[in-house]
Amino acid sequence: MGDQELTITFDAPDTAELEAALQQAVSDRVGPRIGEQDPTVWGPDAESEASIRLSWVSLAETSRPLVGEIEALRTELADAGLDHVVLCGMGGSSLAPEVICAAAGVELTVLDSSQPDMVRSALTDRLERSIVVVSSKSGGTVETDSQRRAYEQAFRDAGLDPARHIVVVTDPGSPLDGEATAAGYRVFHADPHVGGRYSALTAFGLVPSGLAGADIGALLDDAAATDAFAPDGAAVQLGTLIGVANRHRVDKLVLLDESGAGLGDWIEQLVAESTGKIGRGVLPVVVPSADAPNFSPSTEDSILVGLGTSETAPAASGFAVALDGPLASQMLVWEVATAVAGYFIGIDPFDQPDVESAKAAARELLGGSAPSPTPDSVDGGIELFGSTAGSVEQAVAELLGEIDPHHGYLAIQAYLDRVDLASFAEVRESAAARTGRPVTFGWGPRFLHSTGQYHKGGTPIGVFLQITCEPQHDLAVPGRDFTFGGFIASQAAGDAQVLRGHERPVLTLHLRDLAELDRIREALA
Repeated sequence: MGDQELTITFDAPDTAELEAALQQAVSDRVGPRIGEQDPTVWGPDAESEASIRLSWVSLAETSRPLVGEIEALRTELADAGLDHVVLCGMGGSSLAPEVICAAAGVELTVLDSSQPDMVRSALTDRLERSIVVVSSKSGGTVETDSQRRAYEQAFRDAGLDPARHIVVVTDPGSPLDGEATAAGYRVFHADPHVGGRYSALTAFGLVPSGLAGADIGALLDDAAATDAFAPDGAAVQLGTLIGVANRHRVDKLVLLDESGAGLGDWIEQLVAESTGKIGRGVLPVVVPSADAPNFSPSTEDSILVGLGTSETAPAASGFAVALDGPLASQMLVWEVATAVAGYFIGIDPFDQPDVESAKAAARELLGGSAPSPTPDSVDGGIELFGSTAGSVEQAVAELLGEIDPHHGYLAIQAYLDRVDLASFAEVRESAAARTGRPVTFGWGPRFLHSTGQYHKGGTPIGVFLQITCEPQHDLAVPGRDFTFGGFIASQAAGDAQVLRGHERPVLTLHLRDLAELDRIREALA
């Protein structure tokens, strides 16, 4: 939030093609039609889904009544001594508030994991002062339901009334809506015609951010001041550039995000889940600095994107973008640009057809209707699945050898405690330096609601390294016949099963002891 204006700069190798495509977008009124909520933009196959997913275009106005309600509740809770805001939510329910609060410099604890050690740590952190925002669009997200149950039990065990501490955000009429109302919780309804990854300015983004102390009124002001639907404006230009680049197999979007606010992570979900389907799409690759190996200009299949800057970086592909401006302006521009890119790529930007497959596989494993996988080999305290190699080092080397040296990428998926083990994400850079290819890093199960769609439905050029572990102490899910440890294990195994079913190379390394994690760091270096 601030007074700066939105600026965007482009470089492209063939300006004639880009100009022709932009002229097509202008002639077809792609930007204005999106702003008018026209569901026919993406063709007849997408019309049904688009017709119930376009209310995000007017959220700067329609979300305005929420501001006063949220601010009044924040004052009420603060007066009662409740000032530690925890958000239980996955994907679109958590990524936007995390960015908004980080940019505003206010504290928000995000619990978007089923990893038992991470859940337990959150439960024991200032419980008596906690406001727990439970966010689920469908009202049936298993991770969020499990987190809610754990908090309810923790409050009761501490002699605290959950109804004083829990705030719910969900779509009207969802299962969670009914349960929360019956329990006496404060409930905020989100617009049901906005998909999760486009929900930054709905109750999903505003309630936790406003309760944490972010100026959500200013956020909406910045969005309202952004002309994102102009026929040849910044958003249409950005989406057109991404679409034109995709025609040349430039299908990586390397996001240089030095702000520390996590905007790149939010864009990652928006772009990957929106475009990665029917064997097409754009894979975002988030990097922390211009010195990172992933940001190398020698990567010819990547658009280089500088966030929070007005200067483009040189790119071997010739496609580069720099985007700066208020946070809400950048978010709205990326939402429109992603929808425009979908128009050029030829996909429906509002569905996620491959997300459910991994959930179904996890449910089968969790319910015992599918056999638990057994390791193919064991090396010390590490179990290997998907490789009969005699050592972890050999297995990793064989996996990296399967990366297409001209077009492939490596996805590292860490089903670990992302708070206590945050530094492990640095392996992304060492792996990128070793392979010379883009490397993504996702915390499981968080990434399943983000890049997970692209992994299975997008361009089939990825190889996958899963890292799982035995929890230090497992944790029961109250009222359920499974534990958090069993749940996250089934999520990892289910996703690996679906990836292999799509003929994607997958290596799973399961740590019997977390002390073995350094061996994996070294194997990737």
